[in-house]
Amino acid sequence: MNTTPSRPHIWPWLAWALLVLLLDQLTKQWILQHYALWDSTPVTSFFNIVRAHNTGAAFSFLASHDGWQRWLFVGIGVGATVLIVWQLRRHPGHKLFCLALASILGGAIGNVLDRLIHGYVVDFLDFHWGGRHFPAFNVADISICVGAALLILDELLRSRRESSGSS
Repeated sequence: MNTTPSRPHIWPWLAWALLVLLLDQLTKQWILQHYALWDSTPVTSFFNIVRAHNTGAAFSFLASHDGWQRWLFVGIGVGATVLIVWQLRRHPGHKLFCLALASILGGAIGNVLDRLIHGYVVDFLDFHWGGRHFPAFNVADISICVGAALLILDELLRSRRESSGSS
């Protein structure tokens, strides 16, 4: 009889990343099927659904260049995927850390798929106020931002535990 405790697995984290990826791709596919470029539906006084294409990075960084940035961002996404999977394999029992990484992973793969398939990322969430629009974004972007915030929270909690343990 094996009494050794089982080691946590990476599979729940990969399943979460897959769920994020599926939600991202399904929402983008719906937008592509129901909206032409720049078509918009007002939802509230400060929020629209809009079809936008982003050939750049966050906030359309490098979008005005002639296409080389597509492959740069695909390469960064592939590199991030490898690094994240490696970290998930090393630390599958660190729940908050892995949730953060898996959220980033699902979002990163979603945006990389867009770049590979379309040559741009499909964005559709448009918040605005006083005539000024925040850059449109998507489910993948939300997941990446939430994952980054969770990474910061995980580090703050880890530092707090370490400092309280050393006193």
